[in-house]
Amino acid sequence: MAELATIARPYAEALFQVASPAQAAEWGEQLALLGEVAGDPLLRQFAGDPKATPAQVLDVLRSAVGRALAPQVENLVGAVIDNGRLAALPAVAAQFRELANGRSGVQDAIVYSAFPIEPAQLADVVASLEQRFGRKLNARVELDPELIGGIRVVVGDEVLDTSVRARLENMKAALTA
Repeated sequence: MAELATIARPYAEALFQVASPAQAAEWGEQLALLGEVAGDPLLRQFAGDPKATPAQVLDVLRSAVGRALAPQVENLVGAVIDNGRLAALPAVAAQFRELANGRSGVQDAIVYSAFPIEPAQLADVVASLEQRFGRKLNARVELDPELIGGIRVVVGDEVLDTSVRARLENMKAALTA
């Protein structure tokens, strides 16, 4: 995993250096879509076929995304494919997003919840989390039924776990100690 991050860093930094703040959001969205598509095992198998040309792989990526790409993003993806680094494209997208978030002062947060969270509730949770973590957060929700109730929030390397499962584990540790 660290190797992909090392491979991805120069690509992400190169694209970020030429992106204006307005372009960074659009390009980041395009890279995220391309990263998802590049994660498909069938596409990687096709890209690894010696008979497949880099242009063919790029055409498949373009058609899978289903929309026009910015020329700079397309050039970057072409370079990634030409260098046989398609597996690193999801990591390129993630690092580009981190660089763009750093510029805008926002950090990604993953809110794990046992149940779906309504948008109004999520807005309240995010406001509370922003005060707690002291920075603007871009939150997304992932369902995790094993939490039983409550939420678990991951912001960078910080974790806030207020789930029922965590409370039960704390009680178990206290009772067995």
